[in-house]
Amino acid sequence: MARYLSLLSIVFLAAASGCQSNNNLVENIPAPNFNGPTVLSAVAVAPAPVQPAPQLKLPTRPGLVGDRAWIPNAPARPWKWIVIHHSATPSGGAVRFDKEHRAKGWDELGYHFVIGNGTDTGNGQVEVGSRWPKQKWGAHAKTPDNRFNDYGIGICLVGDFDIERPTAQQLQSLAKLTAYLMETYHIPASNILGHRDTKPTDCPGRNLNVAQVRRMASQILADAGIPEESAQTAAATELLDDPSDLEGILQTAR
Repeated sequence: MARYLSLLSIVFLAAASGCQSNNNLVENIPAPNFNGPTVLSAVAVAPAPVQPAPQLKLPTRPGLVGDRAWIPNAPARPWKWIVIHHSATPSGGAVRFDKEHRAKGWDELGYHFVIGNGTDTGNGQVEVGSRWPKQKWGAHAKTPDNRFNDYGIGICLVGDFDIERPTAQQLQSLAKLTAYLMETYHIPASNILGHRDTKPTDCPGRNLNVAQVRRMASQILADAGIPEESAQTAAATELLDDPSDLEGILQTAR
């Protein structure tokens, strides 16, 4: 009997010890998490420094401001001279002269620019001929080698300057246009010519002083702080007999 009670005690203690162990396991289970898995935040990366945009180098001198119509649509010809004319008529303008030149069998108005005297157009108004936008050779100063047509910009002032003088407005417009062309196409003052400087003729009349035009245009350039093109450049190019050689050299220099 005593043995039976001893075995029963051992079984009871073992059972009690097993329950105690199970209770400890239950207590060690972590509480349920209903918030989902924990995600670590991404490491913040500093943005790359922004490089400043390169600064464009602006020209040191702005150049002369001319009328937008003076800017051609085609690549520039290698102009060498500016040749000044008078119409030898009391009135007129680009439209009338274009009709007259076509009536003579010419392809179109021979001049590149016409400056009015207040008759057909405004006093001092600069009209752009049809040749200029397409940079077409002129038909205003025919010579055996045709150099002053091929490489000369023709400007005609309306009026007969053998019997009258150009108006102050015409001279001012002529000087401004001439200065613009000198600066844009690197033409020296020595290459501003009257028609009579290219062939025997009275044009542009005894009352139009080409030397005065040179001085006025050069003064405009000086007032704008623009150095005048050296006459040595023009003198060197005049040594060429073939105009095509001149054009090739100028194209290479660009």
